[in-house]
Amino acid sequence: MHPCVYIMASSRNGTLYIGVTSDLVKRAWQHKNEIIKGFTEKYTVHLLVWYEVHENMESAISREKALKKWNRIWKLRLIEQFNPEWQDLYEQLI
Repeated sequence: MHPCVYIMASSRNGTLYIGVTSDLVKRAWQHKNEIIKGFTEKYTVHLLVWYEVHENMESAISREKALKKWNRIWKLRLIEQFNPEWQDLYEQLI
């Protein structure tokens, strides 16, 4: 497994969640099945709409922190460039 930064969404242009993990398939599954209590469960944030693979966890964490500081428009553009249809990318990973 490689460290990844990812964005989950409730729907197209909906609520966004940015996270980092060393196991994207497992982590996305946990969000989708509301195993992780908190923000993604409360706001029904279940769609994996963007991710970026990193060589090491340090760079992934650094990127996550940077993305969390971005304004919403920049985040939406990032998703649109990578996944213009806002498809749930989880199915492509498994």
